[in-house]
Amino acid sequence: MALGLRALRVLLGGFFALTGAAKLSEQISAPASQQMKALFVQFAEVFPLKVFGYQPDPMNYQEAVGWLELLAGLLLVLGPPMLREISNLLLTLLMMGALPALLQCPRSSD
Repeated sequence: MALGLRALRVLLGGFFALTGAAKLSEQISAPASQQMKALFVQFAEVFPLKVFGYQPDPMNYQEAVGWLELLAGLLLVLGPPMLREISNLLLTLLMMGALPALLQCPRSSD
């Protein structure tokens, strides 16, 4: 059981670290980077705090999410137990925050 949970932790941490790195650098995958740039323009349009007059710059928004995913993913894989718990919380909050943006973004016709 413990080995399975450890493997899941390493896989999820690696996934988040890789997706965070992809948001920060075009060297990992140029097509994915271009697609993410377009998505973050849409995400900025439906940002929850827009009703209060705050709309983030899409590139800064993408960079902030990328750093958070990269660091939290690395902590999930390599960190001590207390930092892994903090990483779990950060990634959970990040994904919960992404849901409204994904649900409100207009769908493309392709």
